[in-house]
Amino acid sequence: MIRNHKIITASSFVAMFFLGVGTALVGAAARDIGLTVTQIGLLLTVQNIGLAVAVAIAGALSDTQPKSRILFYGSVLTAASFLAFYAIPAFWFNLLVMALMGAGIGAYEGAADAMLFDLHEQRASFFVNINHLFVTLGAGLIALYLIFLQVRWRGAVLQAGLVVAALAVIFALIRLPAGRTGQATLGEKLRAIGRSRLIAVLFCTALLVVGVELSSIGILSTFLAELRGFAALPAKLGLVILLAGVASGRLLVGYLARPDRLRRMILLLLGLSAATFALLFLAQLGPLTLPVTFLAGVTLSAQFPLILTYAGLKYRDMTGAVLGAVKIAIPLGGIVAPALLSAIASATSFATALILLPACLLLAFLLFALAGETPRSAAFS
Repeated sequence: MIRNHKIITASSFVAMFFLGVGTALVGAAARDIGLTVTQIGLLLTVQNIGLAVAVAIAGALSDTQPKSRILFYGSVLTAASFLAFYAIPAFWFNLLVMALMGAGIGAYEGAADAMLFDLHEQRASFFVNINHLFVTLGAGLIALYLIFLQVRWRGAVLQAGLVVAALAVIFALIRLPAGRTGQATLGEKLRAIGRSRLIAVLFCTALLVVGVELSSIGILSTFLAELRGFAALPAKLGLVILLAGVASGRLLVGYLARPDRLRRMILLLLGLSAATFALLFLAQLGPLTLPVTFLAGVTLSAQFPLILTYAGLKYRDMTGAVLGAVKIAIPLGGIVAPALLSAIASATSFATALILLPACLLLAFLLFALAGETPRSAAFS
């Protein structure tokens, strides 16, 4: 049996790495498979639905059930979906596979951060940031891996499935205590979450931040090529630089963050990112474009992990349920913001639509600032 905290923490990091692989898989392999834009959209939509449902259920269960057991089931689902992904070319079959994959990585999202709160409450901000750094690494590396392997993408996905299957064995051997007994029922938790103004603010802030992050990753190379005159390779390099900024920021901010200054750090990052994104997307920066791209990644990087940490520390009596509720913003943000960006670009122009990104960050700053400081919740104590 595994009880060593270092091994358990490392297992969480590996799980989040493969969460990143799962979220980027369709985009990374789409050209090699021969998917149309419509098919890509349907696959991602089904995956996001599975993720949203699973993250809410896993988050709520993680307050009363052993988190390692939830992560075991998530690993089984994720491994099975990796192994089955386009093993059969029928599109309807792969829609089911993507729903399964969404459920698996949703279990990771719902339980992994909550487990780190139990293991490292005093350094939760650092470990949650590192946890989400591995999501970024997974998404970036699967794309690079498939670029180099090209037509052998299927072998890469099979390898990922086997590694996740081995991870399931590790989670099966981990022994952590079950959640605290005498807790409120799921219905009581949901009613408490529905009544909380702070959770509503955190959810809306997270939705805006996640939407900007995913939209920026999706459109940056096109922005650099079409509106700033970059050639194809430097435009792709711009995306790598943005992701490098995100990774660096999560390491730096995670190290500096402390529970007593989380709110100030979130406000600082939101304000800086609103200004930096306005500068990047609305001003002609010439040779400073790529350095500002890196800075934009740094300011955006730790916002979502810090929001999760802030929520978890405010609601320690139902951390899993609250994190699950806030994390529903991940799939919603990934749908709403790109859809708005596309609609504005179609109605006006690509350049005009880019105003949406700094505007969302400014709105997130105002929402979080107006919420004010809230004492730690003891709703069910």
